Amino acid sequence: MKAAELVSSSGKSAQIAYTYSEPLVHIEFLLDCMKEARKNEVANVLVSNGCINSEAAEEILSLTDAANIDLKCFSEKTYRDVLGGDLDAVLGFIRMAVEKGVHLEISTLVVPGLNDSEKELGKCQDFIAEFEEGGNIVPWHLSAYRPCYKWEAPATDPNFLIYAAKKAREEIAYVYTGNIAERDQNFNDTLCLHCGKTLVSRRGYRTDISGLSLKKGKGKPVYLCAACQKPAPIR
Repeated sequence: MKAAELVSSSGKSAQIAYTYSEPLVHIEFLLDCMKEARKNEVANVLVSNGCINSEAAEEILSLTDAANIDLKCFSEKTYRDVLGGDLDAVLGFIRMAVEKGVHLEISTLVVPGLNDSEKELGKCQDFIAEFEEGGNIVPWHLSAYRPCYKWEAPATDPNFLIYAAKKAREEIAYVYTGNIAERDQNFNDTLCLHCGKTLVSRRGYRTDISGLSLKKGKGKPVYLCAACQKPAPIR
C-alpha cells in the first residue's frame, strides 16, 4: 500500500496481509487470525474485492487496520453481468471502512472496452473525492491490464493511464499508476501535502523513506515530513 506503514504501539512494524485469492471467501479463518493478531499488536491488512453483505463487513472491518479494496468499475450492469458481483455492496464496504477509521486505499484495473471510458472513470474519481472533501485521504491506484486467459482485449495504453492519473489528481491528493513500471516513475512517489517534498520515493521494489521523520510519544508513533515537520499521511 502506497501511503500506509503500520506500526504497533510498541514501535515495531508488524503486519499480516490477507490477499491474493479473495480472502473474504474464508472469512471465518480471517476472523480467528485477526483477533489473535490484535492481541499481539500485529496490524491486519485486508486486500479484497469488498463484495460482502453489511453484517459481515461490520465484523471484519472492526478488526482491520488497513485495506486495499478493488473498485472494478462504476457500473451496476458490469458488476452484475460480467463480474458476478454487486456495486452497491462494494460501495457500502468502502464507506463503512472510512467510517471506522480504517486506512483505506482503492485499486482499479483499467480494462479497455470494459471500464476505461472517461465518464466511468470520472464517476470512480468523484466517489473517492467525496471522502477527501470530508477530511479522509483515500489513495487511488490505477493499474494497467494485459490480456490473460479468456479476456483478450488489448492491453491498457500507458499514455491513457497516465492521462487518467493526471486528471484524477485534480481532485484526489494521491493517485498512483501500476503495471507500467517503465513509465510511472513520477506516479509512485508520495509527496507532502504541505510543502510538496517527497516523503516516500519508489523505484520498482526499492523504497526510500528518508523524506519522513518519526515522532515518538506516549501514544503511537507519528510520521512527519522531514522537510517541514508537518504530519504525513502515513501510519
